[in-house]
Amino acid sequence: MSFQNHNDRREAALAAKKAMLEKFKKKTEEQAPADPKLVEERAAAAKMREEKRVEAEKRRRERVELEKLERKLAAEAAAKAERERIAREAIENAKRRKREAEEAELRRFEEEARRDLRNAARRVGKR
Repeated sequence: MSFQNHNDRREAALAAKKAMLEKFKKKTEEQAPADPKLVEERAAAAKMREEKRVEAEKRRRERVELEKLERKLAAEAAAKAERERIAREAIENAKRRKREAEEAELRRFEEEARRDLRNAARRVGKR
């Protein structure tokens, strides 16, 4: 069987698909004739499954929303903690710089005092 173009192939595929569908329909009709009680039971079971699925989907959505809210709160808490840490570090750095400046000033005063003492000692020795 040689196909000439795309349309021929598409028509052949549709025909094969239709033949398989007819075969399936015929097979299911032969196996179980439509029993109204059985149809009702299957419909009720399908309805119950659908209700369970809807309820499960509702619970899943609620859980997802709760997790989303928890993640948002955790992110806000982490951001707040980070801001506090940065503020603490800035305060500590400012205190350290102030202490270092005071220590440097104290060293400068001590150096000036030593220098003045040496100069005074030299002047006393020259007299």
